[in-house]
Amino acid sequence: MVPLVFHPIYSQLALPARHRFPIQKYQSLKDKLIKSGVVEDSFWRPLPIEYAKINAAHSAFYVDSFLNGTINDKAIRRIGMPWSEQFVQRTLHAVGGTVLASQLAMEHGVALNLTGGYHHAFFDAGSGFCVFNDIILSAKEMLKKPGIDRVLAFDCDVHQGDGTALLASEDSSIYTVSLHCEKNFPARKQHSDLDFPLSRGMADDEYLHVVECAINLAFSTALPDAVIYDGGVDIHEADDLGYLQISTKGVYERDKLVFDACKRYGVPVVAVIGGGYQRDIDDLVDVHFQLFRAAGAVK
Repeated sequence: MVPLVFHPIYSQLALPARHRFPIQKYQSLKDKLIKSGVVEDSFWRPLPIEYAKINAAHSAFYVDSFLNGTINDKAIRRIGMPWSEQFVQRTLHAVGGTVLASQLAMEHGVALNLTGGYHHAFFDAGSGFCVFNDIILSAKEMLKKPGIDRVLAFDCDVHQGDGTALLASEDSSIYTVSLHCEKNFPARKQHSDLDFPLSRGMADDEYLHVVECAINLAFSTALPDAVIYDGGVDIHEADDLGYLQISTKGVYERDKLVFDACKRYGVPVVAVIGGGYQRDIDDLVDVHFQLFRAAGAVK
């Protein structure tokens, strides 16, 4: 039974009408998993991440300003969501969910968080719907465990994991890999340990070849003891913000390549669902669902 991390607050956030962020997808994904035969006992409910753990990757001033609502309007516009106490609580639980999933992955081999992938969050600023960088924070927690000396952050979201790359740039224990659409947000890219900029319009066969080469190169170069996988589905052909032409089957095959590599190398992997911006929530959830199929959480 693959551990799955979920909290109802993931989808409990009031946003302006027609806001670009599909906040309801998390609850809908959980509902689809239940309808597909996943039992409630498979789900773990996270606590909010602790203040001290957030400060392991972020400036105390930035953390405090977001938590207490003194963060300025410019910083909130860069994040892209209006500040509210509910936003604070949702953020703390979502990031805490990835940390919990990383702990479960080390016990069970595989675990998934039904949100996560906040890879645009920097040391002292949020960006692109990301407040605190759950990938870096989870990697730091994993590195506290005996036998975990290097964590591979393997990011297949269509947008470069710029915050992750910069936060890990001086930490050799976190090895960052990003496969992303070159001509897409963010305009200013950072330097991951390995970057694979992809051309607009790339389709399944070429994309899957790059993924396979990237995951094998990452393992042979980084020699990781654990993996954090961002399985963003904004690579999908129907995504509003993606610019790639990857089919639903292609998304499944990509995720399978990553999980199979982790199994082959015998390392635990925690996966987060990352970005996905189709307006039709049912269609979007179906694409995110492929991550859970590939992980063996559902048939």
